Amino acid sequence: MNTAVSLPSLLTIVGCAAAALCTPAFAQVDPTRMVDAFERAGGKFEGFRRSGAKGVCATAEFVGSAQGRELSVSSAFSGQPVPVVARFSIGGGNPKAPDNGRSQRNMALQFDLPGNETWLMGNISAPVFGASSPEQMLARLEAVAPDPETKKPNPEKVKAFNDANPDTLLQGKYFASQPVPASFGKVNYWGVHAFAFVDASGKKQYGKWIFEPVGGTQSLTDEEAQAKGPDFLHADLRQRVAAGGVAFDFNLQLAQPGDKLDSAVTPLPAERKKVTLGRLTIKSVAADSTGPCVTINFNPMVLPKGVEPSTDPMLAARAAPYAVSMGRRLGEGPKQ
Repeated sequence: MNTAVSLPSLLTIVGCAAAALCTPAFAQVDPTRMVDAFERAGGKFEGFRRSGAKGVCATAEFVGSAQGRELSVSSAFSGQPVPVVARFSIGGGNPKAPDNGRSQRNMALQFDLPGNETWLMGNISAPVFGASSPEQMLARLEAVAPDPETKKPNPEKVKAFNDANPDTLLQGKYFASQPVPASFGKVNYWGVHAFAFVDASGKKQYGKWIFEPVGGTQSLTDEEAQAKGPDFLHADLRQRVAAGGVAFDFNLQLAQPGDKLDSAVTPLPAERKKVTLGRLTIKSVAADSTGPCVTINFNPMVLPKGVEPSTDPMLAARAAPYAVSMGRRLGEGPKQ
């Protein structure tokens, strides 16, 4: 496999590093220690991402809506087709994670906008993230890391952390309550962080987004999931895309004054109005473990004009560990 890094990918990596340098001080947890903690907790597999290791590249097209243009000056919402690189994956650092478990699915996106502008995002199949701050995330990873002697997490350590940080259990409870998704193309993907959409007058509308599959979600019974086996999602996605059946509406839930915008573990109230910013249509899926997404970092702090981050510390804290992880992957020979 050719592991050379293309110029656009290199520019993305440089942008991510620049974002890391601009990360607010409150979000600074030692990024090397964070990536080390991911490796200890989830295992180290050379060349693979330390989170979302099992994945597949895809190409897509996004067409923005009039509602998107009202909310933001971003060229993403011009109404003209925008090329997008997508990556679908299973949560965790294991590249052999089972597809038929009640676990996290991810849809990461790179919008290639006019004027060499890029918009990166990572979306997950839960309305909440696994931690509210980088400090909490690091402590969680270190709590569940296997003991060197037993090769298993210390149950007392895990319990003590969980008792002190009950909000970190919300995501796991959500996945446990949901059936196994039938496809990467038939599950909701949330951005979990709040962002500001800025219009031509400078007015900012905060919100949290969700990509919802056109035609609705689809799930499997426990028996169906068992029968599917541990490796069906990539082939399923290829089949659905070839049939022209994978698209998502990019919906934004609009925040109101008083809503909590600085926590990825606190969703907006369910009754908040949603508007559709456009439609994402998946056009092709890589035939193997290569593709245009392999060396993309998907750092959600890389934003276009017209979209700004909130003060969510977990959002700001992603940039530096992403850069450290990418550096390691490039040195090892990046894999899917």
